Amino acid sequence: MPEPTKKDETETETAPPPEQKTPQEDGTGKGKVWSLGDGAPEESEKRDDSQRSTLFVEKPQSGSVAVGGNITFIAKVEAKDLLRKPNVKWFKGKWMDLASKAGKHLQLKESFERHTKIHTFEMHIIQAKENYAGNYRCEVSYKDKFDSCSFDLEVTESSQAAPSIDIRSAFKRSGDGQEDAGELDFSGLLKRREVKQQEEEPEIDVWELLKNANPSEYEKIAFQYGITDLRGMLKRLKRMRREVKKSAAFAKGLDPAYQVDKGGKVRFMVELADPTVELKWYKNGQEIRPSAKYIFEHKGNQRILFINNCTMTDDARYYVTAGDEKCSTELFVRDPPILVTKGLEDTSTYVGERVELSCEVSEDDANVKWFRNGVELPNDPKSRYRIKVEGKKHTLIIEEAAKNDNATYSVMTTGGQSEAKLSVELRPLKISLALEDQTVRLGQEIHLKCEISENVQGKWYKNGQLVEASDRVKLYHKGRIHRFVIASAAVDDEGEYMFVPDAYNINIPCKVHVVDPPKLHLDGLGENNTVTVVAGSKLRLEIPITGEPTPKVMWSKGDKMVTDSGRIRAETYPDSSCLVIDTAEREDSGPFRITLKNEAGEDTALINIKVVDVPDPPQAPNVTEVGEDCCVMTWEPPANDGGSPILGYFIERKKKQSSRWMRLNFELCKETTFEPKKMIEGVAYEVRVFAVNAIGISKPSMPSKSFVPLAVTSPPTLLAVDSVTDTSVTMKWRPPDHIGAAGLDGYVVEYCFEGTDEWIVANPELTDKTKFTINGLPTGSKILVRVKAVNAAGESEPRYHPQPILVKEVIEPPKIRLPRHLKQTYTRRVGETVNLVIPFQGRPRAKVSWEKNGSPIDKNQINIRNTENDTIIFIRKAERSHSGEYDMKVEVENLEDKATIDIQIVDRPGPPEVVTIEDVWGENVNLSWKPPKDDGNAAITGYTIQKADKKSMEWFTVIEHYHRTSATINELIIGNEYYFRVFAENMCGLSEDATMTKESALIAKDGKVYKYPVYDDFDFSERPLFTQPLVNTFAVAGYNATLNCSVRGNPKPKITWLKNKVIIMNDPRYRMFSNQGVCTLEIRKPSPYDGGTYTCKAVNQLGEAEVDCKLEVKVTQ
Repeated sequence: MPEPTKKDETETETAPPPEQKTPQEDGTGKGKVWSLGDGAPEESEKRDDSQRSTLFVEKPQSGSVAVGGNITFIAKVEAKDLLRKPNVKWFKGKWMDLASKAGKHLQLKESFERHTKIHTFEMHIIQAKENYAGNYRCEVSYKDKFDSCSFDLEVTESSQAAPSIDIRSAFKRSGDGQEDAGELDFSGLLKRREVKQQEEEPEIDVWELLKNANPSEYEKIAFQYGITDLRGMLKRLKRMRREVKKSAAFAKGLDPAYQVDKGGKVRFMVELADPTVELKWYKNGQEIRPSAKYIFEHKGNQRILFINNCTMTDDARYYVTAGDEKCSTELFVRDPPILVTKGLEDTSTYVGERVELSCEVSEDDANVKWFRNGVELPNDPKSRYRIKVEGKKHTLIIEEAAKNDNATYSVMTTGGQSEAKLSVELRPLKISLALEDQTVRLGQEIHLKCEISENVQGKWYKNGQLVEASDRVKLYHKGRIHRFVIASAAVDDEGEYMFVPDAYNINIPCKVHVVDPPKLHLDGLGENNTVTVVAGSKLRLEIPITGEPTPKVMWSKGDKMVTDSGRIRAETYPDSSCLVIDTAEREDSGPFRITLKNEAGEDTALINIKVVDVPDPPQAPNVTEVGEDCCVMTWEPPANDGGSPILGYFIERKKKQSSRWMRLNFELCKETTFEPKKMIEGVAYEVRVFAVNAIGISKPSMPSKSFVPLAVTSPPTLLAVDSVTDTSVTMKWRPPDHIGAAGLDGYVVEYCFEGTDEWIVANPELTDKTKFTINGLPTGSKILVRVKAVNAAGESEPRYHPQPILVKEVIEPPKIRLPRHLKQTYTRRVGETVNLVIPFQGRPRAKVSWEKNGSPIDKNQINIRNTENDTIIFIRKAERSHSGEYDMKVEVENLEDKATIDIQIVDRPGPPEVVTIEDVWGENVNLSWKPPKDDGNAAITGYTIQKADKKSMEWFTVIEHYHRTSATINELIIGNEYYFRVFAENMCGLSEDATMTKESALIAKDGKVYKYPVYDDFDFSERPLFTQPLVNTFAVAGYNATLNCSVRGNPKPKITWLKNKVIIMNDPRYRMFSNQGVCTLEIRKPSPYDGGTYTCKAVNQLGEAEVDCKLEVKVTQ
């Protein structure tokens, strides 16, 4: 902060002196209301800086001025965060507010700069006097913020001591309008005065002095006149100031107060209006009785009380009563003044020495006050001033004197004072160790050290400029040694350095020379000093360089130097060097060396130039696996990545016969394997790969060899054990559900023994059959069997047999599994092929035999072929003679099973027997005939009747599918003659021939009137009759089952279904249908619980009928 500046005397400003501020009394009774000034505030009396808000941006600094000169102290406060002007006060010492002293010698100014928002407060001291020296304080406050700063004023060239003045006149303010108005005469009391007894002054009444004095002077008066209980005295004084009421009993009362020296005599006197009134005296409320100490006198109306040999106990409140009235007063007993018997002496010393200023007083342990330039010095353990008392001797001790200890020190008692001047001079300074010139390298430590004979502070200068301590510059002072340290030297640190001890007109110089060797600055380059450039572009690489003098730059690549011309060239500038490559090529990649040299040293570095380009295309990919609609492809990375790491790959595919490539991935593939999907099975494809780096995409690779997506089949189905012997196991299975475009090449059968994981291939060559026998197995062993389907795409997932198979022949009872359609009559037409397969069970070596109508079968007409699991009856061309009942028998050792098959071979029927014309009338002819002798081994289902005109003999069908053996032909043409013929019809069709009437029927023109016969209405009423009964049925659990039957009856019967004789009603598991006499009961997803006897009952007015069956529900394993 700037030092205080002096201003011309013309720069004055007259400020009217405000009313003097009355300090408040504190709770300790310590006298601060009259002290002339205190010393510098100690730490114990300062505000806690940690709780103070910093408001000053510039604080007033200590300064010195010659007697008669002017000086200005400046304080600045920032108003950025303040809403109004802060409150600023200037003080001298602890309490003296200088606002009340403004006048000729003291002026206070303030201003505000709007653009910087700074409040400036100035205190001008004009024509300074020696007693102006001392400690000052500036306080600033704003709401709850507070800041304070102390500073010292030193006044040199002391003037002659002023003459002694009276204590009361010393505290009187000069009158307004006089020449000395506003003068800071607050140290007048401290002028040196003679210790010798002055001529006696008139006695001073302390009571009157206190009553008329300013409250700020109470403590001063109390100290000067030996008042020990100032607080109590002020209370008594307050009571004295109350207005005294006029008394009828007292013509003249007591004075408000009396004072007497200790050991002296005091006289109290009142004058009564009525001398006969009885009078009593009291001290602090207790009545006083006459004695040697208390003497009462009566003189007329006067009543007098004498108190002899007054002590401090007589200092009390006294009052006298006359009847009901009372008159009171206060008595003050004061100690005799304490005199200074031996005064202070002027002292001279050196800085750092111990100083003792001593005086003696008239009494032991007396109350003595010390002052420095009129400011009281506190007796505080933390203060640098220490006061020592030894009986009557009082000593002020300064352990280490400083230059600013130059001052006038004084001591004051209640009866006198003494002062002396302390002069602190500097010792002659000697340089024990001077600074040395240094030459340091850039970045190394600068360490300057000097030693002087005195322990004093000092300042460091560089090229005449003051150097302050900072994070970079460290200043050390320990005893007489001073050090200047810069941890890392910079070029700017070069210069002339100087150390100047404080208060000495001497300096210790030296020179520092900083050497800067050549330096390459490669901070902007990448890792390992690598610079990347794209092929075909221009590179201009600028490397900053430093060094003094400017270093010589050389570029080289390998053993070849880089010149300043050509496609690759070097350009050098004072602070940098450039490597230029026009149209970079891949061959330019590699390390370039740059070397700097100058007289201070050498620096070199390798810079890697990396020319990057798009990568080379990868090799043609290989397709390693092929699936149903996908494949797996792999490839090798390109031989050259273009100088930039491969980021990934793009994959394309196309059909072999197409020229259109399709991108398969839009995000880079990071691996060298990829799985194209969504291809069409059986179509040939090709794939190719692009490599991608940070520069771009390579050219495509060569296409892969064409491939066709093929899928393995699904696993074989229904793997089961067909047969087991002591050394073999025969397995059978069904083909896979899904085969695919690759087809099916065959099957692989594998087995392993239980407890092992080694699977053994049973058929080295593929088998295309769905049955295989595993031979050579040890008897009693257990094996696990699995079967795989194989095609061009590979092997399918295996189908495992669920249980281990025991290799041991097992006797299985024979059982014929007759197909359902053979449980009824098996019908075929003549000439058709009969091929019946009847499966059966039975182990081992089942024997099958056939009979027809109880006789052995003629193997010349009927072929029989037997296998281990079934038997086949084959008739290449069926004839009617092949009809009959065929008995099948299967034998296994002593066990057998039988089944019968009814085979019916049918043919067209023969013609009906004789057809006759029964009657002819009008346009009608009645015919009749007999059924044919040969019905073709099948029931006659109807007849077809045709007519032919005798003239044309062209036959026309009249009636088809006629069931009766007589018919009436209507709507014949009158006059024509007709022949008729009849065909018989069965399930095979019409008979080959027809039977024709032998005679013709003539339709006469003039016919007779035909009388139609009268027929009674036919009665169609019929009781219910089941034409098709219910059949015992087996159902599979979980699959719907139906029961069917047919019934007729008129009127239509009502159908009711029963289960176990219980009517089925409103059960959602059952649905009932009836259509054209066919009755159906549907059982939804039956369970074993649904098994039982079911009954269908039909009822009408003519009667009822019922039919039943058994339903068995089997659960699949």
